[in-house]
Order: sequence, then C-alpha cells, then structure tokens
Amino acid sequence: MIDNIQKVSSLSLTRGLEEAASETTSSLGGAAQVPGQNTGLNFASVLGNVATDAMNSLKGAEAMSFKAIEGKANTREVVDAVLEAQQSLQTAIALRDKIVSAYLEITKMPI
Repeated sequence: MIDNIQKVSSLSLTRGLEEAASETTSSLGGAAQVPGQNTGLNFASVLGNVATDAMNSLKGAEAMSFKAIEGKANTREVVDAVLEAQQSLQTAIALRDKIVSAYLEITKMPI
C-alpha cells in the first residue's frame, strides 16, 4: 500500500520528478516520452490500488482473527494482521480527508 502512495507523490511537480521520469522511460522500453502521451500511471488507478490494498488488508486481518478463534493462528500473527489493517485504514481515511479538502478548496475558487 505504501508503494502506491509513493507513486502518487512521484506525480507531484516538486517531488520525485526523476523517479517518475525514469519509471516512465523504463516502462516504455527506453523510448522518449511524447507530451500528452498516456503512460499508464494515472491518479485514478493509483487510488484504486490503494483502496484495494486497504480492503485486502482488512479482509486478511478478519481471516486471521477467525483462524485464531479456531486455534490455527497464534496471538502474534493476529496482532500483526490487525495492526497492519489499522494502519491501512488510517491511511485510507487520511487520503479521503485530503481529497475531500482539495475538492472543497477547488469549489471555493472564483471562476
């Protein structure tokens, strides 16, 4: 999940420009990037991947909890899975809050 968030920061104009350029060049097989060309890495897909990873983390923690109830998993595994799910959920909530805040700022802009 953190990898997907780092991809979002590489889309920024001020941070990670070199990494984004090298990632684009390597994905195109070394070909020069044409302005306006779709490189396959877009904001919607990154956010979709973050949401999917968070959901999978939550489902994994739930499955691990059920295994612990059945006696097939130890406490350490359950705690690790639940803490990972909690971190994923907090990250998803923080991203949601930032997106909503940015949307509200955009709607307040004069035309």
